Amino acid sequence: MSNHRILVTAAGGQLGRLTIDALLKRVPASQIVAGLRDPAKGADLAARGVSVVATDYSKPETLDAAFKGIDRLLLISSNELGQRVAQHRNVIDAAKRADVKLIAYTSVLRADTSKLSVAKEHLPTEELIRASGIPFVLLRNGWYTENYTASIPAALAHNALVSSAGDGRIASATRADYAAAAAIVLVEEGHAGKVYELAGDQAYTLEDFAAEISKQCGRAIPYVRLPEADFKAIMLNAGLPEELAELIATSNTAAADGALFDDSHTLSKLIGRTTTPFAATIAETLKA
Repeated sequence: MSNHRILVTAAGGQLGRLTIDALLKRVPASQIVAGLRDPAKGADLAARGVSVVATDYSKPETLDAAFKGIDRLLLISSNELGQRVAQHRNVIDAAKRADVKLIAYTSVLRADTSKLSVAKEHLPTEELIRASGIPFVLLRNGWYTENYTASIPAALAHNALVSSAGDGRIASATRADYAAAAAIVLVEEGHAGKVYELAGDQAYTLEDFAAEISKQCGRAIPYVRLPEADFKAIMLNAGLPEELAELIATSNTAAADGALFDDSHTLSKLIGRTTTPFAATIAETLKA
């Protein structure tokens, strides 16, 4: 068992908390540090024996304090669109000052060739990490299944699942699947320098997804294919911010061109089990 001190940034978020859960199955809580913008929101983590520190991507002084004595760092990408590269640079620079021995970063599937708009912020971050000289692991995560199950309440309310993804095949996995992979590369040896293209074992279209929702809820929920502009307009009308609606619409359009498909099974090989079937994630959502 390694004795590395491991810090997870954005530990208050969904992926961060799941990564902490996965780490606790592998190493003692005394080796784990949870970085949160507001440490007060990490009381439950502290109760489990995890150290909780302030890490604000926009405040380098918090990063310098948090990274002291850290051996391995998971940089979970910022969710502030348009600010990510600058914020990530702060984290990488602080990691270098603290002599962190390994940095793992949650990037996006095939960041160097992807048509996904988010790749425009992930790829420069990868380049900053490479240039830093810090040993690294790039976790190029595909889409979360939860990105689509989040649409289930609206689909049930309006009796349709709508998207601009056409008939693109999507190889998604759950956040817990990706968190398991992050925990493994942070704890085990031999991952430095690796670039992992991570996606689910099971590829599906949104028509398949809608059919599974229909099967489980007991009524027909058809899949309606929309042009990107119309899909974006629906999200704007539902109250989503312009940038987020744009991101979701363009990402779904890119999915129609295969941006979210991968059949390498790298994720399941890394975590040593099959990824979670999308039907199981739908079932969890419908029970909630």
